[in-house]
Amino acid sequence: MLVNKEIFEFLGTTLNTKIKSFLYYLTTEKGSSKNTTDAYRNDLNGFTDFLDKQELDTKQPSQSITSINQKSIENYVKWLNSREYSRSTIARKIAALKSFVNFLIETGDITKSPILDIESPKTIKSLPKPLLAKEVDAILLAAKNNGSIEGARDSAMLSLMYWTGLRVSELIALNIDNLYLSENEPYLRCYGKGDKERTIPIPDQALDSLKYYLREVRHNFVRNSAELGVFVNMRGERLTRQGYWLILKAYVKKAGVTSNVTPHTLRHSYATHLLRGGASIRAVQELLGHANVSTTQIYTQLANQDLKDAYEEVHPRAKIN
Repeated sequence: MLVNKEIFEFLGTTLNTKIKSFLYYLTTEKGSSKNTTDAYRNDLNGFTDFLDKQELDTKQPSQSITSINQKSIENYVKWLNSREYSRSTIARKIAALKSFVNFLIETGDITKSPILDIESPKTIKSLPKPLLAKEVDAILLAAKNNGSIEGARDSAMLSLMYWTGLRVSELIALNIDNLYLSENEPYLRCYGKGDKERTIPIPDQALDSLKYYLREVRHNFVRNSAELGVFVNMRGERLTRQGYWLILKAYVKKAGVTSNVTPHTLRHSYATHLLRGGASIRAVQELLGHANVSTTQIYTQLANQDLKDAYEEVHPRAKIN
């Protein structure tokens, strides 16, 4: 981590202003996305809230850089464990704190890391669970059959999500000028992690509902002509991650799908179904915007497991010992 100290000195020396400096560094120097910086902000604010409570109990100033020491961090970890956070949540919060401490070392605010001896809980990385093709179809059909303008928007949005494998952050960040629908082979441009641009073809399965929404429906939502977001809410504003998640959950329930669903389930399903259909792992890596192919390889495990499950379900001799 290389940090230009002078850039961040103007923001001040209290703990909260140092956190602002760190977030500014993540955005301007590291190119971190808004979602990433928001996650760091929430985790670090949780730590300062804990220190504020400690200040009331111990009369020690919580806004001093010196309040970040091994004892305060150990107490914070104990407090996290007492709150029954999951191991992955605790590990994430400790990782955020470690990154912040490394930043403070680089800026010269502290000389030695007080967090080196703090162990993060070991987490078991679970594989994402894709939906069956028939479950995806049921969700998309539930939106298509809604019959309202909201349903037309949702049908276009969920179809685009599944048939392009976008991240939720990429979906809601789409602007009208990111869509190239009049081309012989329609496509979209999106900006993924680290603001890396990629081009994704829009299959026919998603194209008709998207064109209909843009031509016949979107203007019913938009109240300000300056709004460029493709998918907007009833207030005419760009749809948020939470808004998308609430919409997806509603259609999952309406479709009678009982599988566990997360905001990125359609993306996971897209990747798994592509690989199961014979797509090369390099092609899927490019479509998903993965920097490292090892990330994409997770989906080969899912595709292979799906095939194994299907085999064991239908093969007459699969369950014979």
